[in-house]
Amino acid sequence: MEDKVATIKQKGGFRACGFIFVLSSLENMGFIANAISMVLYFKNEMHFNLAGASNTLTNLMGSTFLLCLVGGFISDTFLSRFATCLIFGTLEVLALVMITVQAYSEKLHPPDCGKSSCVKGGIAAYFYASLCLYALGSGGVRGALPALGAGQFDEKDPKGAKALASYFNYFLLTTTLAAVIGVTAIVYVSTEKAWWGGFLISSIVTFIGFIALVIGKPFYRNQQPGESPLVRVSQVVVVAIKNRKLSLPENPEELYEINEKERVGTEERIPHTNQFRCLDKAAIVPKDSTEAAPWRVCTLTQVEEVKILTRMMPILASTILMNTCLAQLQTFSVTQGAYMDPQLGSIKVPTPSIPVIPLLFMSILLPVYELLFVPFARKITGHPSGITQLQRVGVGLVLSAVSMTIAGFVEVQRRNAFNQMPPKQISLFWLSFQYCIFGIADMFTLVGLLEFFYKEAPAGMRTLSTSFTFLSLSFGNFLSSVFVDIINAVTKRITPSKQGWLHGTDINKNNANLFYWFLAILSVLNFVLYLYAAAWY
Repeated sequence: MEDKVATIKQKGGFRACGFIFVLSSLENMGFIANAISMVLYFKNEMHFNLAGASNTLTNLMGSTFLLCLVGGFISDTFLSRFATCLIFGTLEVLALVMITVQAYSEKLHPPDCGKSSCVKGGIAAYFYASLCLYALGSGGVRGALPALGAGQFDEKDPKGAKALASYFNYFLLTTTLAAVIGVTAIVYVSTEKAWWGGFLISSIVTFIGFIALVIGKPFYRNQQPGESPLVRVSQVVVVAIKNRKLSLPENPEELYEINEKERVGTEERIPHTNQFRCLDKAAIVPKDSTEAAPWRVCTLTQVEEVKILTRMMPILASTILMNTCLAQLQTFSVTQGAYMDPQLGSIKVPTPSIPVIPLLFMSILLPVYELLFVPFARKITGHPSGITQLQRVGVGLVLSAVSMTIAGFVEVQRRNAFNQMPPKQISLFWLSFQYCIFGIADMFTLVGLLEFFYKEAPAGMRTLSTSFTFLSLSFGNFLSSVFVDIINAVTKRITPSKQGWLHGTDINKNNANLFYWFLAILSVLNFVLYLYAAAWY
């Protein structure tokens, strides 16, 4: 028995995370390159118009991050996190191969028809099937991978708690460094050489990443799945509704709870809280029963788990708009860059490669934050992460509003210069301001959310809870598509030209700057709501 315990202690840690970092790096290298450049592939090769290409990409990204919940749910309920990553990884590699084949074969390209979408028939079936498979595969991996790495540390140990806080920073750092290669080398091959070449590289590096994950299997601390978190939540809601007419006891200790010996897996007792007292009715023991059946009474810990998830929802909701802003940097900002001067000395920089500037900045800032700021702040606050996760998220929300404000001013300068006679092109690197500021915002918010949802969640729901971070990204991308359609529909009616702010295929005749400022105003209002949500939590 002692040998087994010693073996478990030898597993995990940063040695095991090294293999996870390799997969995260290589998989994100291709994913981020595709996310930042595919809007041009949809527009130029698949012949969507500007709004159609933008919405296709944001819907793809939204679906990918929404399907993170599937990966999180499966790894909490049916399979280990490791097995979940492998299964969905296989689907992701297959999807990338399908996308590569379509990009290579001219027969699978639609003719230009001048409409919002030109893909039809068998071409459309193949196109959307590959994108759906890509969303399912990469989404499932993202739902399980961060929690697989976080599970390599024992947060009950003070050293493990500090290492866990560092893990999320290093997870983002390795992803960022890989993204630098993705948005330069892979994007260059895609946009300047051949799209199929870029997709092929993405396929190969992703496959190598999953090979590395398999090699690291002997070093992992594998958490076994337990009872379905969705079932546990459903039981609380159903029983609370059944018992809605019953009176709660004055003493919460009279509510149903099991002792420590009866607990299974990683379940830990959670103290009672006074919020959402209506849910406490699920823990009232029925008077007509001598046995506690799952759908007749719930443990107080089970009720508190649902309360925790409920308290998380306003935090999740208040980060959605920030990810809507992020979607604009992947779509309209890339389209803007196509009409700007791409020369850096003798080097021609592909438009989708402009995010390399904030990525390089983040690559420097993340180690500085982890090695200098966190130890300094830790001495002052006593918090293992230096500052709380919610404070990090708040900083990111403020910076996202600043980024959208600057993006509007840059677009005014670009459009006015281009619409002169003769047309002038301002430097592509004017876009670096909005990208850099948003890159810093993303550094604060993404890591803050990942750590917040992992550490605050009940032990049996951590993978699912961590995937809430990507749920915010999903809703942000879907909300972008909705905003584009609504803004076009409304402004078409009220503007003198009877043209929407984002109509047609020519961004030089649009008012993308007004759309950016619209998002900036909403971001400020959203930050005020976030302050209330964070204080309430």
